[in-house]
Amino acid sequence: MARRHGAKRQGGAGRGRLLLGLLLPLGVLAALHYYIGARLLSAPHVPQPWAGLGWALLALLGLSIPGGAVATRRRGSRAARAIYLVGIGWLGAFGLLLTGALLAQFGGALLSLAGVAAGARAQALAVALGVPAALVVGFATAHGRARVERLRVPMPNLGAGLAGARIVQISDIHIGPTLDRHFLRRVVEQVNALQPDLVAVTGDLVDGSVEALRDEVAPLAGLRAPLGVYFVTGNHEYYSGGAAWSDEVRRLGLTVLQNAHRVVERGGARLTVAGVTDYNAGHIDPAHESRPDLALAGAPAGVPRVLLAHQPRTAEQAQGLGVDLQLSGHTHGGQMFPFMFFVRLQQPVVRGLATLFGTRVYTSRGTGYWGPPLRLGPAPEITELTLVPAA
Repeated sequence: MARRHGAKRQGGAGRGRLLLGLLLPLGVLAALHYYIGARLLSAPHVPQPWAGLGWALLALLGLSIPGGAVATRRRGSRAARAIYLVGIGWLGAFGLLLTGALLAQFGGALLSLAGVAAGARAQALAVALGVPAALVVGFATAHGRARVERLRVPMPNLGAGLAGARIVQISDIHIGPTLDRHFLRRVVEQVNALQPDLVAVTGDLVDGSVEALRDEVAPLAGLRAPLGVYFVTGNHEYYSGGAAWSDEVRRLGLTVLQNAHRVVERGGARLTVAGVTDYNAGHIDPAHESRPDLALAGAPAGVPRVLLAHQPRTAEQAQGLGVDLQLSGHTHGGQMFPFMFFVRLQQPVVRGLATLFGTRVYTSRGTGYWGPPLRLGPAPEITELTLVPAA
């Protein structure tokens, strides 16, 4: 009897934590929407009926965010897809409105200290003009052609036959609800036009199941490189079946490096190309635990080593394994201002070439986007890395 009561208490506590876990973020979301309404509708004394309509619209759009999250489970229906698209679109606009309202209030306070009047109406007008412009720029940037970033990377022990070899990296494409095969086909065409020697696809290819997206990712089979096209999983593959996506990408003709390596050769010079599963994959599928040590087990000594790893922080796991260059993504470069400033709370680097735990790591800004169809600040990229012998 005591055990039964104890189990009931534990079950009740679990339900209480679950309820709190749901209500807390919803409460924060509601409070932030109220702040936006207070700054942009009430404070500038917007007349009726426009103020009332504005509050009603704000409430409905606020509800579309959790509604869109629920709708992701039923994307097959048109209504669910419409709710999802409204919710994800509003999430981006909401972030920009919140940022704009905060910056306007802060700027107004600074101007007041300087003796310059900048009332609530002027602040609201600045946000009303600035946010739509930012939305247009962000949408166009996210859906535009990826910028090709070129850099030369000195590699110790690189043989003459591979001097000047070019690795082209794409990452974080996120084919799914708002990016389809037409976008991916354009990316593949851009990559092939660079005539790479080797192609690295560093995870987060998709947002959805193999069943739903098989036709959308088919253009990936068109990637061409004489030294091979290699793929490693990102965290998003595991949200809809990491093992299934590895099999599908393999079926498309890419080499999937699941804690494994290959040695490529040109002109008598060799290069080890290793790859690991996503940093957190083991929490979802224990068979896919990220193991840089396993990926490089048996790799030839004295041969330069390139490691493909979705998250930059994998460099900590790989220290001491002789990795000369790690190629990563995951961060999207922050994707939207001001979120790039918060990426450092999870990752040791946001974008570009850096030395982490004794290993040089290049972190791509990503080729697609995730969530709101916006990129404000960090543009999408395709990276061309030219390997040169270290001095």
